[in-house]
Amino acid sequence: MEISLDGKVIVINGGTKGVGRAAVEAVTEAGADVVFSGRDSKDAEEVIKIVKEKSDKDAVFSKGCLKDINNCEKLIETAIENFGKLDGFVNYAGITSISSITHTTEKLFDDVFSINYKAAFFCTKLAVEKMIERGGSIVYIGSAHAYGADMVRAAYGTSKGALLSLSKHVSKNYAKNKIRSNVITMGWVITPNEIKLAESMGFSRKWLDEQGKRTVPMGRLQVNEDYTPCIVYLLSDLSNQLTGSEIHINGGFWPNYGHKTHEKT
Repeated sequence: MEISLDGKVIVINGGTKGVGRAAVEAVTEAGADVVFSGRDSKDAEEVIKIVKEKSDKDAVFSKGCLKDINNCEKLIETAIENFGKLDGFVNYAGITSISSITHTTEKLFDDVFSINYKAAFFCTKLAVEKMIERGGSIVYIGSAHAYGADMVRAAYGTSKGALLSLSKHVSKNYAKNKIRSNVITMGWVITPNEIKLAESMGFSRKWLDEQGKRTVPMGRLQVNEDYTPCIVYLLSDLSNQLTGSEIHINGGFWPNYGHKTHEKT
């Protein structure tokens, strides 16, 4: 069954890379107009080019680092200025850190929480304000690390735990306004940032694939296409009674708590 987003306006933060970028493409192919954020104009131009090649919908870029809350406001207002409404918001923007709780500095903590939670909170605030009269859908891209995290993902994991709590808050308090809020819990995903992180620690893409075969019960790491159908569904009217839920798309993977995930074998 083909899922339609015809006539909808969707905002996606972190839309120039990884799952966020794939979501921009999938949502426009499903019929929605999109406003997406990021820090790299060159990547954004590539996204817009692909959207134009695959659909007749609009993809509008809002540049800016979401550590600055003014850029969160700019992102949401860009949707209103260009399309006059907001029907859905996908929160993908985030950064990953490698540090145990005993090695986490205040700067690292602030960097992670500024993007992974504070920006998500204020983007949500602004999105809810625009949706409160007519409803809408919010989709948070979460992580299996929200449930404690492995030893060297302390700040990252707890920031994703806060994101999960935010989704529950919205779902419980704004269902009466027809605003839905759900979380997609990702497993271990092959994204540009994950590859870059692994390479910075001396690991190769081949090593990542081997880790997927060894540690993910379903036999491989996840890829963008594992998530985009669910994102489109959660933004569509087919999910109009689904809120407060968490959908685990992780191949059965959970972090090996108490051990370092990135460890050569």
